[in-house]
Amino acid sequence: VQLQASGGGLVQAGGSLRLSCAASGLTFSAYAMGWFRQGPGKEREFVAAISTSGGYTPYADSVKGRFTISRDNAKNTVYLQMNSLKPEDTAVYYCAAERITTSLYASQYNYWGQGTLVTVSS
Repeated sequence: VQLQASGGGLVQAGGSLRLSCAASGLTFSAYAMGWFRQGPGKEREFVAAISTSGGYTPYADSVKGRFTISRDNAKNTVYLQMNSLKPEDTAVYYCAAERITTSLYASQYNYWGQGTLVTVSS
């Protein structure tokens, strides 16, 4: 199984980025997908998740209204559209796949990507 995250970069506060995570080696449509992030000196935290059909999309309070998670099962890809970025959004963003539920907890995810760095300057 491989999860390849991309789309990170340097952006000014207020700007936007779109992260992508391409999955291979698994039946993508059977897995809920999640995005997590780990900022400098911080623990990994939940950002957003999406159910297999895309009908359930929980978000962390800190990103609600600014970030949107989506998926394209035909392309085996999950996306994270990030708008109105803030310096506190600076982190390595990880995508993950989870077989049973659309979990908010990192420990329940089965597979992880390598992460993509997002840096938001003030």
